[in-house]
Amino acid sequence: MPAFSGVMCCKYRSLPRFSGKLIAYDASSLLLKFVLNAIQYAVTQPATSTLVDLRDLRLDSARALLGLGGGTPALPGLDQGPTAYLQAVIDGLNELSLKDPLTGLANRRHFTAELEAEIDRVARSGEAALLLMMDIDHFKSVNDTYGHLAGDQVLQAVAKALTSCIRPMDTLARYGGEEFAVVLPSCQPAFGEAVAERIRRTIESTPIQVAPSVDLRVTVSIGGAFALQWIRSTTELWTDRADQQLYFAKAGGRNRLCLEDQPISTVSAEEKSLLFGPLTATDPAWIEMSSGAASGSAA
Repeated sequence: MPAFSGVMCCKYRSLPRFSGKLIAYDASSLLLKFVLNAIQYAVTQPATSTLVDLRDLRLDSARALLGLGGGTPALPGLDQGPTAYLQAVIDGLNELSLKDPLTGLANRRHFTAELEAEIDRVARSGEAALLLMMDIDHFKSVNDTYGHLAGDQVLQAVAKALTSCIRPMDTLARYGGEEFAVVLPSCQPAFGEAVAERIRRTIESTPIQVAPSVDLRVTVSIGGAFALQWIRSTTELWTDRADQQLYFAKAGGRNRLCLEDQPISTVSAEEKSLLFGPLTATDPAWIEMSSGAASGSAA
């Protein structure tokens, strides 16, 4: 038996909303990984009882982690029952695993999942979608001059400014270090360029107070690439294309944006029908399948 004592009495039937498949999104949090793995093990055991005795669960560290999370919903009272309480702990830990702890934005793992979903949507619908990669210019000099606490304040201020520039349907993330990323679904080229320029100007004009008498102003370089319409690409290729444009913006002097021209991917009405429409007896694909089946029967 794995060394996950404390949560072993959880039973699958006592967690109605739990799917039985749980992923620890933030592997850097050892506590989070421990709790989620323990629950994963527990729900795979035979369900001999539907009761959960919270006195047998070691939840103090999990509760402390949720208390430090900021923005996570408060745990319900024990009077609502052990199942509701334990489900709230699981939901809270999952929510924490999807967030960047400093800025409260989506983390990289969460963002990658959103990119994959957007690639799938664009491949099916042919709608435009834009990925923007943004990097704070000369951020290292902020840390070197004013300290890492000031650097954290700059990151938080930039995250807040970025949030004010996008739509609720867009997904904004801290991608790593001083780099941010946002995916904009249903985004035509003219709109995407306007959003990117609004982001650049907003960051440039936002004063950031890092000390009582010290205000900083930072700039960002922005690179963007559109998803390939009607084509199922990968998150790596899409990100690499946007990163290449970000490199051009940096090399061109910083505090600017470079957007890749939207790739032209045309699909005829007949191809769309074959991709998404039901097959009929007169369709070539149906005829080919039928003839193949007939040949196999004759053999």
